[in-house]
Amino acid sequence: MNLLYKSYYFASYQCDLDRCFYIDFGHKQVKLTLCQLLSIRQKVKAIDLSSHFDKDLNYNGIEILTLCNREHLFILDTLQIIDLKQLLKATFGVLELNTLVTQP
Repeated sequence: MNLLYKSYYFASYQCDLDRCFYIDFGHKQVKLTLCQLLSIRQKVKAIDLSSHFDKDLNYNGIEILTLCNREHLFILDTLQIIDLKQLLKATFGVLELNTLVTQP
């Protein structure tokens, strides 16, 4: 497995042998296809961070995130959401850079 990006809470890996990706949530490692990784990116992008700072909209400042057709369930606080957004942005950035380097 190749490390793509490591943030404070999470890490992302690419496995060329299995042709899949892994996100390490610290206590759990989730195996993902590219389609599932794209789906997670869309779910995380849709999270409104401003609601985490408004007690009327999100009193506890947590998000419940389901992954891979509800196979995995994560409860994340505001700092973890910010970190996960950064992880996914950097992961796709690294993947894009890899394609630019490997193309002739």
